[in-house]
Amino acid sequence: MVGLEGRATATGTLRFRDRAIRERHLAPEHFRAAPGDLLVSSIGLGTYIGPPDAPTDVAVEQAVAICLTSGRVNVLDTAINYRHQRAERSVGRALARAIGTGTVRRDEVFVASKNGYLAPDAESGLRPPAWVQKELVGPGILRTEDLVDGSHSMSPSYLTDQFERSRKNLGVETIDLMYLHNAPDAQLPVVGRPEFLDRLEMAFTLLERLRDRGRLVGYGLATWDCLRSPPDDPGFFPLETAVKIARKIGGEAHGFRYVQFPFNLAMPEAATFRNQPVGDSVATLFDAARRFGVACFTSVPLFQGQLARSGPKHPGLSTAQTALQFARSAPGNLAALVGQKRSEHLAENLELAARAPWDPKTFRDYLS
Repeated sequence: MVGLEGRATATGTLRFRDRAIRERHLAPEHFRAAPGDLLVSSIGLGTYIGPPDAPTDVAVEQAVAICLTSGRVNVLDTAINYRHQRAERSVGRALARAIGTGTVRRDEVFVASKNGYLAPDAESGLRPPAWVQKELVGPGILRTEDLVDGSHSMSPSYLTDQFERSRKNLGVETIDLMYLHNAPDAQLPVVGRPEFLDRLEMAFTLLERLRDRGRLVGYGLATWDCLRSPPDDPGFFPLETAVKIARKIGGEAHGFRYVQFPFNLAMPEAATFRNQPVGDSVATLFDAARRFGVACFTSVPLFQGQLARSGPKHPGLSTAQTALQFARSAPGNLAALVGQKRSEHLAENLELAARAPWDPKTFRDYLS
């Protein structure tokens, strides 16, 4: 056994939500319905920022502990390449402690990670090129010709290796969500559309196999530009294409149920730009995802801190809270993922959980 048994469940996440409303007096609207009848917080913890060192490990572990103990957050988002595997390990240690002390149960917490990028182990004592050679190239897990721009691979052997490392780092038997990390963004401009679609089909086949084995619940694409670009952009990728591939491989019960992309006051395209084909029509990304049965997580709600420093300020909220409230209030957004480690920032952002998201009119006022 790799680690903690179980997965996020409808029963467990309902228990988390009901406890949060009853004991913490949180707004019921703070929780959203996710695929599989899960209930997840509309604010999630991101773990991208920070150097691969011990002080940052401690800060991330404390952030996870505060989020779970507060009853305000049950979404943890990370990636194997974040801080060279140390982010996943920090999340794993904090989650194990929270479960061990009875703060939460495994079935109450939604754990997501990503793979695709090279992720040399910062704790191995080897320099990145030596680690890649020893751990990946030498054993035949990764061929150099499978690398794109020297940093990204979608080969099944590589993705399998990375998935198992993620399970070990996180200390869980089953991962709730695994994204292919910036796969269209990294691969499409280099290998071209036909080759990328072949690679995506092989990757989805692997992920469906991991679902069959009980090691994975759902999968998705974590992206940057590709889902928000104009259709004539060489890097544009239609969500409809990914859904068709998933249906081809997994049928209607396929596991491709999530996408992640940037959304904030400075990057509102997912709610404003009709670029996604849906049959004979064209829709915004949020609307297309809803119609395909795909849930949306959004990243960089504070625009990498810029909106916290100089963004608009809603009455009764700070600039950072205004930016986060905007992102979590978007119709179709399951949760806004915010990277936060300092306790004062955590307290400020988590205070929003006691408030309902904005009504559609207030959201549109800021959207315009």
